Order: sequence, then structure tokens, then C-alpha cells
Amino acid sequence: MNFKAISRNVGYALLVSALFMLMSIGVSVLNGNDSALAALIISFLITAISGAFPFIFVRSTETLTMKDGYMTIFLSWLLSFVFGMLPYALWGGPFTVVNAWFESVSGFTTTGATILENVEMLPKSLLFWRSSTHFIGGLGVVVFLLMVIPNSSPVRLRLTHMELSSLSRDGYNSRANKTVFIFASVYFGLMITAFVSYLLAGMSPFDAICHAFSVAATGGFSTRTASIGAFGSDWISGITIVFMLLGSIHFGIIFAVIVGRSLRPLRNAVLKYYLATLSIMIVMTVLSLKFEGAADSWGRAVMDGTFQIVSYATTSGFATADNSAWPILPCFLLVIMSVQCGCAGSTTGGIKCDRFLMLWKSIGRHIKQSLHPTSVREIRIGGAIIRDEDLYPSILYIAMYFLVMIVSVVVCLIVGDSSSDALAGTLSCLGNVGPAIGDIGSMGNFNALTGTTKLMFTLDMFLGRVEIYPLLAAVSLIFKPSGR
Repeated sequence: MNFKAISRNVGYALLVSALFMLMSIGVSVLNGNDSALAALIISFLITAISGAFPFIFVRSTETLTMKDGYMTIFLSWLLSFVFGMLPYALWGGPFTVVNAWFESVSGFTTTGATILENVEMLPKSLLFWRSSTHFIGGLGVVVFLLMVIPNSSPVRLRLTHMELSSLSRDGYNSRANKTVFIFASVYFGLMITAFVSYLLAGMSPFDAICHAFSVAATGGFSTRTASIGAFGSDWISGITIVFMLLGSIHFGIIFAVIVGRSLRPLRNAVLKYYLATLSIMIVMTVLSLKFEGAADSWGRAVMDGTFQIVSYATTSGFATADNSAWPILPCFLLVIMSVQCGCAGSTTGGIKCDRFLMLWKSIGRHIKQSLHPTSVREIRIGGAIIRDEDLYPSILYIAMYFLVMIVSVVVCLIVGDSSSDALAGTLSCLGNVGPAIGDIGSMGNFNALTGTTKLMFTLDMFLGRVEIYPLLAAVSLIFKPSGR
């Protein structure tokens, strides 16, 4: 492997984290040198020096093999987790080493699960850093890296194709360099617009920027223990619903609508399928909440039901109600949406509705061919023919996803966690949703779980964020004796 190329590229990723740590230090100073100042300064110095080291002692090189590319992605994420946990661990409080690791991984993978029982106990600078990890992870550690690598660099081209899944790239209909520009411009646009909207709705500037970071990344970290529900404002809840939904749509579609000043891109078959399933789930949830007495009015049922379904489907994890008190049906619907989730090419996690649409189409074709063996059936999505060689990786990914889920649940059960927490937590963390149901639901936290379970869930978060393949490829390439 070309360790020079790898170290320099990973250095870029660490410098991004160092930049946001520096901004967190500024927040601490503005708030009277709060209790996290020393922890943030030490973390900043360690991260900045580690990130700058390769640029001082390693010569620049454009050589990057496939093995080097996967290792760059793997190490960029892994070291971001490691250095990202330093502010938590050095500050102390509820952050043991395992808890600090859990919070860091949850932040960077935009999962939003937390070990905190009282979020307000954190100083503002640490809350800002916490939301910043969402912002960095939502755009992607490697995409931040790609933004500073020259457009003509073959390193940029190769990493773009490795970091973004084929499902994501196909929807952009553009070259790799433009893909990074589209993703980044839509992402920053959503964040800025959300920030302004929250300000106009009555949030303080600090709360607005922290929630804008989180909602653009479809993450879920809030500055309040009761999440969005703490603000008691339907305006803020409505704004959050809008931006959670926008963050779950393929960014190429949003870009095409804005640049082309046309709604035609919204006719996308995957988007229509996603919005249709979302609408059905919302209607079922609202009816269940009202008729089973979980909401005291139709208005409350509509707001809470819509908010929670959108939150789980978009893997955002914000909350306005405690779903641990909900009936079984709406909780089951939340679990379903946390598996399918949003569109490829967005900041959501989960299997993605693109793959599920392919699965349903494939099942339909198989049934029709069983009834009419001599017929030739094609799978079409939006008029485009889906070839078997394109269909196979998606079906295989779904199978791998559930295999990882089974292994994770078994591990959690072995170490003594309840079956409900094991299953709900695995689905939540693997899908990067954050809250689950029950004790670890929308108003709960993961602090009471065993250390082994927390570590297992962080692996689920990592696998879910990089969509399994890059991580498995990196591990297999490490132990592969030769080849590129």
C-alpha cells in the first residue's frame, strides 16, 4: 500500500475535525470560557498536529490504487471517530471511554443515538461540537476531503467512485467532479436555509445553528433532552419536518429542480414510491394514535404522527413525543420505516427505498414468470430498464444487511440485553436512525446498555454509514496477500 498517499488524504479529514474543534473553542470563549474549554483546546492541538503531520514530513503523491482508496476511506472515518471522542473523554462527566466512543461514532455517522440522560448538562461548546460531528459526517468525511483535492487529481476521481454508492452516482447524471459540487452545494444550502428558518421561528442563534447542522445531516442530536418537543412550537416542528424530508431526497433531484426551475425531476419513480409509502405510513399512524387514545386531539395526532414517521424514515431521530407510550401498531410502523428509509444520494441511512423498489419489482417479475414461463419480463423503473447485473448487487446488499442485523442481535442477547432492546437498537443503529422504540425510544437513551452492546451498536452505525461494502472491502484488502 502507498502509505504516503493514504496518510496525506487522511490528514485532510483530521484537519476538518480540527477546524470544527477550533470553532467549538470559540463558542466556549464567547460563553465565558465554559468547562469544556481545556478539553477542546487539548483535543484541537492533538487533532491538528496529527492531521498536519503528513503534510510536513510526507511528499505529495497522486498515486492511489484501489486498495489505497478503500484504506483511505476506512481510516478517514475510523480516525475521525477516535479523535472526535477526545473532547467528550477529556471533559468527563458521563463520558467513560466507551460512552465517548459511542457518542463520537453516533455523531459522525449521523445516527443520533446518545448515552446522555440530560443533554442540557453539557456546556454549549461541547453541544456545538456534538452537532458539528453530525455536520461533518452528513456531508461525509471523505467528501470534505474531496472538496480540497484538485479537480484534475486522479485521487479525487477514484475516491468519489468509492465513497458514493452506485445508487447515489446514477442519479446525478454527471461526472465525478460535478457530483461532489452538487452534493456539497445542496447540503450547505439546506443547512443555511434551515438556520434562517429556525431563527425566524424563534430559536436562539445557538440552538438554530446546532439544529441546522443536525437536520441537514438527518442526524438528530439536539441541544435539549426533549429534542424538538422541548421548544413547544408547531412552527419549529413543521420546519423540522420539511428539512428532514428534503434531506432524505436524492440531492441530484433537488439540484435539478432549483437549477432547472422545473418540477419535472420530481416525477422520479423512486421519489414517488418513497413519498407514497411515507404517506400511507403517516395516515395509518395518525389514525392509530387518535383512535387508540395516544393523542388527545386530531391536531396532536397529525403533528406527532407525521413528525415521528418522517423522523424515522429520514433517519433524523428528532422527536416531539415519547413513543414508548404509543400503541403497538405505530411503533411497528416506525420500525418498518427505519429499515427502508429515504433515497440514495441523500444523507439518510438504512437500506434505501431505491433498493426496496427494485426488490418489489423483482418479486413481481418472478411471480409473473412463474405463471407464464415462456414470457420475457423486464424490470422498469421510470421507463429505464434495470438489468440483472444492476439488480443483483442491490438484492445482495439487502441480504447482507439482514445478515449483519442477525449477528448483531445475537451478540446483544449473549451479553444479556433484552430481546426488545437488542432488535430495536440494532435496527436503529444499523439504519443510522438514532432512537428506536421502548426504553431506547424517542425520549430515551442508550446509557443503560452494556458496554459490549454499545460497541456492537457502534459497529452497526459504521457499517450502515458506509453501506457495508467499503468496510468489508477494506478489511478483506488488508488481509489479501497481493493484488490491487
